[in-house]
Amino acid sequence: MVAHAEIRVVHLSGSKINFREPVITNDSRFLLCASGESVKVYSSSSEECVHDLQGHTDLVSGIVRNPSNHLQVCKYSSYQFVCPICVNFPYWALQEISFNLFQLVAVHLPLSGDQEVEARELSAVLCDVSPSGAASFGRKGEYIAAVKGLQLEVFFFKKQKFFLKSGNKKGAKNAFTCVSCHPKEDCIATGHEDGKIRLWRNFNQKKEYTYSTLHWHHGAVNTLQFTPEGTNLLSGGIESVLVQWHYTQENQKDFLPRLGGAITHIAVSPDGSLFCTSHSDNKITIIQSCVKVSAIIQGLVKGEGVRTDLTIDPRSKALVLNGKPGHLQFYSLHRDKLLYNLDIVQQEYIHEEGLDQFEVVKAAFDTRGDWLATVEERTQKGSELEINLKLWVYDEQTQRYYLFAHHSIDDELNHIDALIFSSGASWSCDFVGGYHHLKPGCCCFSADGSLLAVGFQEVVTVWSPSWELLTTLSQPPGAIRDLCFGRLSCSKYLLGTSTKNQLCCWNLLTCSLEWSTPVDVSLLQADPLSENMAAFCSQSGCSDLFVFKPGEPRPLYSQKALCTGKVQRAVFAPRDQMLESCEEHAQWLNRSQLYFFTQHMDLMTFSTKTEEDRLLASSKRLMVDDSVAVTPFYLLLGKHRQHQEALTNPMAERIQLPQGSIAIKELLYTPAHVLPSASFLCSMFVRSLLISSSSASAVTYTTVQNLGSLRNVLVFHEISCKMSRKYSQDFDKVINNDF
Repeated sequence: MVAHAEIRVVHLSGSKINFREPVITNDSRFLLCASGESVKVYSSSSEECVHDLQGHTDLVSGIVRNPSNHLQVCKYSSYQFVCPICVNFPYWALQEISFNLFQLVAVHLPLSGDQEVEARELSAVLCDVSPSGAASFGRKGEYIAAVKGLQLEVFFFKKQKFFLKSGNKKGAKNAFTCVSCHPKEDCIATGHEDGKIRLWRNFNQKKEYTYSTLHWHHGAVNTLQFTPEGTNLLSGGIESVLVQWHYTQENQKDFLPRLGGAITHIAVSPDGSLFCTSHSDNKITIIQSCVKVSAIIQGLVKGEGVRTDLTIDPRSKALVLNGKPGHLQFYSLHRDKLLYNLDIVQQEYIHEEGLDQFEVVKAAFDTRGDWLATVEERTQKGSELEINLKLWVYDEQTQRYYLFAHHSIDDELNHIDALIFSSGASWSCDFVGGYHHLKPGCCCFSADGSLLAVGFQEVVTVWSPSWELLTTLSQPPGAIRDLCFGRLSCSKYLLGTSTKNQLCCWNLLTCSLEWSTPVDVSLLQADPLSENMAAFCSQSGCSDLFVFKPGEPRPLYSQKALCTGKVQRAVFAPRDQMLESCEEHAQWLNRSQLYFFTQHMDLMTFSTKTEEDRLLASSKRLMVDDSVAVTPFYLLLGKHRQHQEALTNPMAERIQLPQGSIAIKELLYTPAHVLPSASFLCSMFVRSLLISSSSASAVTYTTVQNLGSLRNVLVFHEISCKMSRKYSQDFDKVINNDF
């Protein structure tokens, strides 16, 4: 079965926001970040994502402002350039000409009113540059400086020639890492692996250039950025400290420490009032003139690897996995936002290589989310493995998990291979069992908790809730790698994978092997809301995907060469809004969405054409005014204006507003600082609930709404009265009632 073109693998939620340097708007109100196949627009004051600009079908490689129009930005991916409105200015981008070899090209965008512009005129400027884009323009585009390895090149556009090709042959520690050009003077700042910063001058004269050295960083300098007036130079590295160097007084510098992860990018607003630092933990810190941190935008923390499985919190529907060292992060996939971090280890983490510290390796929820179990491990040199098993209870009032019990486990079993919750779990050692002194490797509870399947090397055992061994199941040779019960109508099936590249399906009613197929399954995942199961298979250095039902011989969906390497972590997440796809090959995405991690720690998912069209239409609908942030209140005002225009035209069709309870809940998600006055909203909302009479002499309003509409008016009046108090808890109870 071949893959269908209507389903694509995309970066939808949890994408990197530190992939490229962010762009700050001229008024410093918004921040634009390349994130997967889209550009996210964040409010610099509220940290909320106010826009999600769609249009690309591949990763967005970067964003740049139009220097001649501050209301325009251009985002690009490969050869595709997407612009809000027409542009006509030179542009530069990186182009991969062969494996790991990049060149800097000048791109000429034609004058066009279309949102998508195809760039056809390309001319090479530099033939061998760094793939990270280590290049900078000087003197408003008169020349460009680029660094790679031990080479610094400066190219003047008007003279079409190089004036400096400097190579440092003293050693690898002097290799260039980043570059930034002074906006007004002929000065180039370069960062190096040894932590030094060099300021190059007189580079427009052959073999007469000079440089001075600044040194504070003990590690490599990751990024440099001059302020718009050139009075200061900003630098950042692994120390997570923003350093501000005074340009005319190089010995004077200011520090802003303890910013979190290593600094990877620095951005400055056009007026110099706002700084932004991107960090290695997928975080952006917004800073007011190197004085204080004003906002933090935190993306999904991925780190070097995920030790825990990908888990869905039954309460918040958030994705739960390793976050900061010693923490679990709760990340909302629907809102694409970090909800909070839960400190599991509860010990201070020391940022030093070579230290053995506790790591969270397992996490599991019960079916309702009342309990959370975690396992943490630490291996010390010359000593046994330390294992802590903790049980956390959810508190309804504070809506947080708190430590309920803590138990240290002896190193008899080396480490814990699997951790799962039964529907009727209790905090006590109820049973210790084994099978012929074999080591257990994986286990799984059935959906109703009535059966427990445990794999003991090459044997599959099935146990009852009273810990009675019911049966053992036969299978082809090979140690059991993974076990998974079927769901709903397929609950009579048990599926397993083996190290001998076999996928097996047993019928629990007959206790016999139903079917098996030779395939190397690296991960087997069941959808809790349907009978569907996903099998990620490894072949020729790539991963394939098969979605199927255990009782049907034909797969519902298959995708070859899904990604490079093996898929080790995946999860089905329930959708916030159910899709209504009629195509058979896409119906497995209606209730749940499948997420998985690639070997490069990219969180990927699947998107249908119908879903993408809906997101793109929503994105275009938000682009009502390019100078004002669009909020649910703004959309409501826009509908109100359309309603007023319709009243002036007797033949115009009246636009129906959404139901009151839905509209009210939508309004409550808007940050308080962007709301209009309560009196204006109240009067406007009340008028929108009324319709015009048929009288032609004058436009009058009559209350023809039913009792539900009247109650909505009263509820909205209460909203207006309580907006200034940020929606008290008692009022939330009123909103949740069904009017």
